Amino acid sequence: MAPPLSSWPWASLGIYKYFLLGPLVWKVAQEWAEQGGAPLGSRWLHLLLLFSARGLTYQFWFSYSNMLFLTRRRRVVPDGVDFRQVDHEWDWDNFLVLQTLIGAALVNGPLPLPGLEDLRVWDPRGLGIALLLHVGLSEPVFYWAHRALHGAPLFGQYHAGHHSTPVTQPLTAGFGTPLEALLLTLTTGVPLAGAFLMGAGSLGLVYVHLLTFDYLRSMGYSNVEVISHRVFEALPPLRYLIYTPTYLSLHHREKDSNFCLFMPLFDLLGGTLNSKSWELQKEIYQGTQWKNDRVPEFVFLVHVVDIMSSMHVPFVLRSISSVPFENHLILLPFWPVALVYGLLMWCCSKTFLVSFYYLRGRLHQTWSVPRHGFQYFIPAAKAGINRQIELAILRADRMGVKVLSLAALNKNEALNGGGTLFVDKHPDLRVRVVHGNTLTAAVILNEIPSNTKEVFLTGATSKLGRAIALYLCRKKIRVVVHADHVVGEVPEDPEGGARGVPAVPRAGHQVPGRAELQDVARGQVAVAEGAAVGAAGDALPPVRRAAHHRVPSRLHLRQARRHEAPQGRAGPRLLRVLYGARGGARVPRRRRGALPGGVGAPRGGRARRRPDRRRVEGGAQARPHAGV
Repeated sequence: MAPPLSSWPWASLGIYKYFLLGPLVWKVAQEWAEQGGAPLGSRWLHLLLLFSARGLTYQFWFSYSNMLFLTRRRRVVPDGVDFRQVDHEWDWDNFLVLQTLIGAALVNGPLPLPGLEDLRVWDPRGLGIALLLHVGLSEPVFYWAHRALHGAPLFGQYHAGHHSTPVTQPLTAGFGTPLEALLLTLTTGVPLAGAFLMGAGSLGLVYVHLLTFDYLRSMGYSNVEVISHRVFEALPPLRYLIYTPTYLSLHHREKDSNFCLFMPLFDLLGGTLNSKSWELQKEIYQGTQWKNDRVPEFVFLVHVVDIMSSMHVPFVLRSISSVPFENHLILLPFWPVALVYGLLMWCCSKTFLVSFYYLRGRLHQTWSVPRHGFQYFIPAAKAGINRQIELAILRADRMGVKVLSLAALNKNEALNGGGTLFVDKHPDLRVRVVHGNTLTAAVILNEIPSNTKEVFLTGATSKLGRAIALYLCRKKIRVVVHADHVVGEVPEDPEGGARGVPAVPRAGHQVPGRAELQDVARGQVAVAEGAAVGAAGDALPPVRRAAHHRVPSRLHLRQARRHEAPQGRAGPRLLRVLYGARGGARVPRRRRGALPGGVGAPRGGRARRRPDRRRVEGGAQARPHAGV
């Protein structure tokens, strides 16, 4: 049986827990209707505004701490946040819901606080009273209660979950059990209650005290050092009056020191002050711990897909960034804001660090080109995008990065030839510029034993499959293709052909059941399924924008008329494939320049008879046209 106050009563409600604030919304709506306008003096309205403002305070620090391009060199703990921590801290704002409900009970309870009936906007006396009560009561109460929570059996029952997150985040400040939330509510509310009981309470005091309290809490948990060591060197007593993110991080890592709320003075008096606090704080703020900073061995260069996806970056909303493939209605009001930021990045931003992770002890980073997907199709933006990619490659080369992979449109053939533009321009690059297909192929090939003589390829393949088959054939490894339950052995040109292009399938050769046939031109056939390659280990590249180039299980070939090549010589006979073609089907019109060598394609026409075909055991067999 779980101990009391160790779990939240609304834990099973999920996002519907916010309906607990429904009565407050109803009260505000009633007052709005009665007054015929916004009830600015409504205590219910201010409770809801405080709930939102406090949540935004934690969100502000969360966004700042996760902007790695600004904060990476002042991070206290350099490790990243894993999804286990994200799941643990998902309901971090439970304490805000609890404190808002407690505030509603005090506003309209049987024993309301004095001064709430005629609430003043501001009373400077209340600020002094609240400060004295915080130092005299809230700080020592929290210190001793916190030390008690670190003892047995309270730590395992109530406080261990809060320390289960190795890297503190601003949202970690709110993550805890109901008992911890009640302790936090007590230390927060004592100064306010004292000021109201002494007749010096005001609406401004409530806002100032609560937002300052949350600001200091989220700052301490931000994992980014923001207070200069020079301030403490100039005013040494100040180091005992305000804690730092380094100070709190030491408590989360070592758990036997630095128990204070905001003032290390009580750790000094209680004998629990960590002696490394100030020296480590100085090193982190100066960035000296990054002198031996690990250079990433792999950099993934991406770009923003669209406006909606730009709001899924790690420094916006954790609940959104943790599910990057889902769009939520809550994002629609922020769409114009994201658009403005996208345009600003276009004008004055450069490639920046988005995220990082460790894989088998190796550091990997993700950099983003500050461009959206639609900008890659604007001709005027092409030079600027290539310049951004080039600067990122040169930066990675200076850093000593081993591999930089171009992702998505950054490797567009029309943009930069898959990265060859930069490699040719800078032949002395030490960094290997690749893209996802070649990198994946290299990883797979590295796993294949060196004594392998034959490889069996299965499943649908595209550029990745062709790249794997290409490198296998260069290693003199026999490639066998499997597609749609038909095993097709790649035919080879015995004479090597044009760069080892496979010969035209003849009797006895099997064609895969569903293969991508590129072109048949004077004995040159490029079958993309399984990356058909010739004896020399080379394959024809896929024809761009080829229509209907999937070969059905019953292979149908059509004959095209003879064309004149640009040099004036008779062009080759080209055979085209229609997906599921039958007698009378039209050959689709090909776009200009789609065929190799610039040869144009014929207009579609009505076939007069079914094409020649024959069946062989194990799959469909294509009979080449005479004279090809």
